[in-house]
Amino acid sequence: MTDEREHRYESTVSWSAAGGGPTRSYAGYSRQHAIAVEGKPPLVGSADPAFRGDASHYNPEELLLASLSACHLLSYLALCALEGIAVVSYTDRAHATMRERAGGGRFTEALLRPEVAIDDERIERAIVLHDRAREVCFVANSVNFPVRHEPVVRRFARE
Repeated sequence: MTDEREHRYESTVSWSAAGGGPTRSYAGYSRQHAIAVEGKPPLVGSADPAFRGDASHYNPEELLLASLSACHLLSYLALCALEGIAVVSYTDRAHATMRERAGGGRFTEALLRPEVAIDDERIERAIVLHDRAREVCFVANSVNFPVRHEPVVRRFARE
């Protein structure tokens, strides 16, 4: 018997020429699109402003970084819960670098910088669990660039 399971995900990305006309020229069409998952509110997406997109909408690069950050968060919270470490707050100000070359590009790295408050004295163990979270994060294990983390863990200060 194997411990392997398969999970499937579905989403729909829709774009229409109604927003700015058909793709007759690079400058002449809208980059706005809708990202939908059944039963959830849609996200409005666009291209990065560097690629003629609308800065008020999410772009794919931001969503990739947010996915990495959220996956690390969820992996970390699960590991802490399993060890009985009470996480009280968690904020990650993540950064990523993408290099563009000759019309294409790729991410070269992501840096997660979680700031965590715990109601527990095991600060060092809580820091080490970030390494384990990186090892088990599904999204980080699916990208072909380094995903580093520089966590700060502090003891929750009661008022």
